Amino acid sequence: MNTTDPPCTPENQRMTPAEFRVAREFLGLSGPWLAAHLGVSDRTQRHWEAGRYPIPDGVRLEIERLQADTAQHVTAHIKHMMDTPAPVMLTYATDEQYHAAHPDSPYPASWHRAVAARVSQEMPGLSIAYPRAEEGDQS
Repeated sequence: MNTTDPPCTPENQRMTPAEFRVAREFLGLSGPWLAAHLGVSDRTQRHWEAGRYPIPDGVRLEIERLQADTAQHVTAHIKHMMDTPAPVMLTYATDEQYHAAHPDSPYPASWHRAVAARVSQEMPGLSIAYPRAEEGDQS
């Protein structure tokens, strides 16, 4: 991940600290998870959010990629449940549970819960639940 700016990045194109934090929280990602994903220290990530360091353009581009990927997941869940009379979306309380059900996902369980919240905004009446121990994953 490139965390440096190309030469002459205009200031008006930089991601602001507030935009960075709002995006991270809306994605359901913790600061430490995002720092590890970006290949930087927790401290650097905190400094970006606090406005102590400018946010590199490569970081902005990766946040935009994460946002697009998340939006695709939201859309896929909605399409999958569109004609279901009593839709239920399973989500997970812990990363261990989430990765047991979705071993190929690079994201934490908090991201999946944020996806579930966004799906519920688009699907009134959606029930969100944790899977029972004997259930397989259906979402």
